[in-house]
Amino acid sequence: MSEPASQRMSGLPQMPDDPNRRRDQRAWCWYDWANSVFPTSIVTVFGSMYLTTVARNDALATGQSCFTRNALIKCDISLFGLVIPAGSLFDYLLAGSTLLQVVVLPLTGAIADRTQHKRRMLGLFAFTGAAATALLALVTGTNWRLGVLLFIVATTGYYASLVIYYSVLPEIATPDERDRLSARGWAWGYLGGGLALAFNLATYVGRDALGLSESAAVRICFVTAGAWWAAFSLIPLARMRSYQPPQGGERGLRLLTAGFRQLAGTLRNARAYPLTLLFLVAYLIYTEGISTVASIAGQYGDLELGLARGTLIGTILMVQFVAFAGALAHGWVARRFGAKRTIMGSLLVWVGVIVAAYFIRAGDQLQFLLVAVGIGLVLGGTNALSRSLFSQLVPAGKEAEYFSVYEIGEQATSTVGPLLFGLIGAATGSFRPAILSLVGFFVVGLGLLSLLPVRRAIRAVGNPDPAVV
Repeated sequence: MSEPASQRMSGLPQMPDDPNRRRDQRAWCWYDWANSVFPTSIVTVFGSMYLTTVARNDALATGQSCFTRNALIKCDISLFGLVIPAGSLFDYLLAGSTLLQVVVLPLTGAIADRTQHKRRMLGLFAFTGAAATALLALVTGTNWRLGVLLFIVATTGYYASLVIYYSVLPEIATPDERDRLSARGWAWGYLGGGLALAFNLATYVGRDALGLSESAAVRICFVTAGAWWAAFSLIPLARMRSYQPPQGGERGLRLLTAGFRQLAGTLRNARAYPLTLLFLVAYLIYTEGISTVASIAGQYGDLELGLARGTLIGTILMVQFVAFAGALAHGWVARRFGAKRTIMGSLLVWVGVIVAAYFIRAGDQLQFLLVAVGIGLVLGGTNALSRSLFSQLVPAGKEAEYFSVYEIGEQATSTVGPLLFGLIGAATGSFRPAILSLVGFFVVGLGLLSLLPVRRAIRAVGNPDPAVV
């Protein structure tokens, strides 16, 4: 009898015989639960709103250039010598943070693979990000520059911790388990992020009953988000172990130099795995469509459909819980049809959802909610299976380095979709053709993914292939 696929060609310990594997997997999912509070509560809802308000207050207090347009006060501020609109601060902040990650994340991945101190590094980045998030509560009055610094630190901690977290997946799950485990982790992330967001929204909406000002309510949300992230990170950290031996014994500056050398070698050798690069390109294209839809959905509902802000916030919250069920469903489907086929089916659903969004009648809340349900069903699952499939396509011992490239690529292309959306909206005077243009990301990504021979790609990097691909 031939040995199972999950035990062939693997340089990792024989995980099927490890009695602690299931406990490690359950603990691993908790970091999705822990960190999801940052993108949902901070990035999507409260961070951009609050920092923009503080920056505008500073401009008004210091007599910066301000004028009125459409009953809104427009002000300019100075950031690192650049004069920018206060309303664009958060956009510039996200762009600057992305540039920083291009340097930080690859080096993080190289050092993590070389030392295998993944538990320490995950704890360092998670607690640093959580602390910076909580300290945003110190940003008051006109002190938006402190907010910029803290947000950059929090964002760096968030993405660096994801690189470490993702790289542990192939070390605790056999090839046949990864789709289910990744989907379950992503589902827990949406559930945790949704519950934290619900609590923070309740605090914000009910601030008058609690005797809080709007500023105080938001700052409390910063503290609770940081505490949530830090507290639930303790669960995976308590279970994490060293699953692979270190590749070097350097310390201090020598470790930093060795990390740069290892990263350079990995980037050179990546060309030897063209099928892995093919998947990465396909992923970066269709995930740009996903992130763009998620980021502009509120804008589309507000400016094109004329929906109330309460409806939009409620929809954002609802999508979190629908995505929980959608991610679990994707894991179940992938067990029977494989990750590639499931992702391709999910991308077809994305196309249908966007086309449906084009035809929503202005002011029709029910149609908007139905489309939002469709988005939620595929939002988490597509990314969850992409994470698990990519983990199959990277060489053993290089997981963190490759996942750093995975994260950097996703961030580096994150402006393309919103830029396209904005340009087409400006050129046509309507966001309907703009949102329809996003279909291209899914069609092109689907076409490239269809060309990927998954089993051959997995074997090309020396990994065991799962029973179903």
